[in-house]
Amino acid sequence: MDFWTFLLQVLVLLAAAMVLGAIMERLRQSAMVGYLLAGAIFGPDAVNVVPEYDRVSEIAQLGVALLMFSIGLEFSLDKLRRLGTQTLIAGTLQIVGTIALTCVIAMALGQTFRAGIAIGAIVAMSSTAVVLPMLAARGQVDSVHGRFALGILLLQDLAVVPALLVVASLVAGGSMGGVVFETGKSFLIVGGYVVAFALFNRFVLPYIVAFGAAARNRELPILFAVVVAAGSAYLANSLGFSAALGAFIAGIFLGESVIATQVRGDVSPLKTVFAVLFFASIGMYLDPVKLAENWDVVLVTLLTVVLLKPLLIYVIAKLVGLSHRYAIAAGVCMGQIGVFSFVLAQVALADGENGIISETTFDLLINVTIISLFLTPTLTRIALPFGGYVERQLRRLGWADEDTGNNRPSSTAITDHVIIIGFGPAGRAVADALREHDHPFIVIDLNPRTVLKARAAGLPAYVGDAATSDVLRLAQVQSAKAVVITVPDHLAAIATIHRIRGECKAKLIVRARYQRYAGALQRAGAHVVVNEEAHVGESLGIAVNEAL
Repeated sequence: MDFWTFLLQVLVLLAAAMVLGAIMERLRQSAMVGYLLAGAIFGPDAVNVVPEYDRVSEIAQLGVALLMFSIGLEFSLDKLRRLGTQTLIAGTLQIVGTIALTCVIAMALGQTFRAGIAIGAIVAMSSTAVVLPMLAARGQVDSVHGRFALGILLLQDLAVVPALLVVASLVAGGSMGGVVFETGKSFLIVGGYVVAFALFNRFVLPYIVAFGAAARNRELPILFAVVVAAGSAYLANSLGFSAALGAFIAGIFLGESVIATQVRGDVSPLKTVFAVLFFASIGMYLDPVKLAENWDVVLVTLLTVVLLKPLLIYVIAKLVGLSHRYAIAAGVCMGQIGVFSFVLAQVALADGENGIISETTFDLLINVTIISLFLTPTLTRIALPFGGYVERQLRRLGWADEDTGNNRPSSTAITDHVIIIGFGPAGRAVADALREHDHPFIVIDLNPRTVLKARAAGLPAYVGDAATSDVLRLAQVQSAKAVVITVPDHLAAIATIHRIRGECKAKLIVRARYQRYAGALQRAGAHVVVNEEAHVGESLGIAVNEAL
C-alpha cells in the first residue's frame, strides 16, 4: 500500500471519529466513546475501510506518549510526594488483591495457574489515560476520591513494567528467581531514568527557558515539547520499559518549569490528533461477529469486572481511612480494564501456540476491555453521586457514621481574584495597586523571563497565551472577579476577550493603546476600556497647566 492510500484511510478514520465524537458529546457522553466506535466500525473486522491496523497502531503510540506527557505536565513533584505512603499501600493492595482474586476465579473456570496470574495482571490495570481526563473535565482531580484514584492509577502505570516482565517470564517458563531479578533490574533502570531527568531539569532546562529566541518565537517551545515527549518515549522504549511511562516522567519534570502552562496549551492540539488515532486503533480490536456469538460470556465477564474490581478498591479505600462516599466513588471510577492491558494480553497470547492464554480468552478479554472503556465516562460521571447515595443508605441503616469533614476535599482554589494578562509596565502598575490593598491576583505573560522575574518577586505568575482555555483554567478564571488585559496588540486582546467571555462572567478591563481600537474592544465584550491616548493627553494637559 502506498503512502497516499494509507493517508486516505487515516483521514477517513479521523473524520469518522470527529462525527461520532460530536454525536456522543451531544448525547452527554465522552467523545472518546465516539473515537472507539469509529475504530470498531471502520476497522478490519467490520466495514474494513482501514485494514492496515499495524500501521495505524504504530502512529497511535505517539498519541499515547503525548497524552501521558501532557498528563505529566499537570502534576508537580510536590503533588506526587503528597500522595504519600497511604497511596503506595492502597495501590499495592489493589494490584496484588486483583491478581489474586482474578487468578482464583480463572482457575475455578478451568484456566491454569500461569494463565490466571496473567489474566489477573490484565484485569488489575485501570486506564489513567481515560479516567484522568474524565476527572479533569469534571474538576475532580483534586477531590478526595480523585486524588486517591490518581495515586492508584499512577502506581498501576509504574507496575506495568514488572507486570510485563512477569507475564513474559510465565510465557517463557522462567523461574521465579529470574522474574524477581529482571524486575529489580527494570526498577533500577527506571530509577536511573528519573535521576537523569532530574539533572536535566536542574542544570539544563533553566538555560533553555532563559534563551531569548524561545521567548520571541512561539514555535520553538512547541518543538521543544514535542522533542522532549517523543524523545523520552523513544529512550524509554530503547531501555526496555513503557514508552508512555517515559513520556509521563518527562512531563512531570517539565511541569516543574516556568513554561509548563504554555507547553501544555501548545501541545494540546497535536496530542488530540494522535490520541484520537490511539483510541480508534483500540476500537479496531472489537470484533462484532465474535461479540455477537459470545455475548452472554462477555456480559458475565464484564459485570464481574465492573462490580468486583470497584468492590475490592472500596474495601482497600476503607482500610486506609476514606469515608464510604469517596471509597465507593474511587472504586467506580476505576471499574474498567486499562489500555496497557492490551500489551499484557498480547504478551500472554504470544504467537497463539506457545502462549499461556488461548485466542478465545484473548478475544474475550479484549472485548470486555473495550466495552469497559466505553462505560468509563458514564461510571466517572455517576461515581460521586452514587457514592453519596450509598453512604446515605448506610447511614440510615446505622452502618455509617456522620461525615466529620476529615474526608472532604482540601481545596487550594482561589476566588474573587484578579487576573493580570501581560506584565509589562502597565501590568506591573496594576499588580502594585492590588498589592497595596492585599487583593489576590495571578499574572499571565508570554515571556518566560518576565514570569521568572515576577516569581522571583514572590508573585503568582505563569507563562501562557491567555487566549487558550488551558491557561485560563490554570489561572482559575471561572472564579475570578476581574480580568485586566494590558497587552498592546488589539487583535491579541480581542482574541483573549472572546476566550474569557466563553469561560466566565468576570469583569473585563482592557487597555486600548490607540483610540481607534477602543470601539472594537468594547464590541468584543470589554466592560471597561482604558483609552491610553486619551489618558496620555489628559496627563499632558495637566503637565502643561502646571508648567504654565
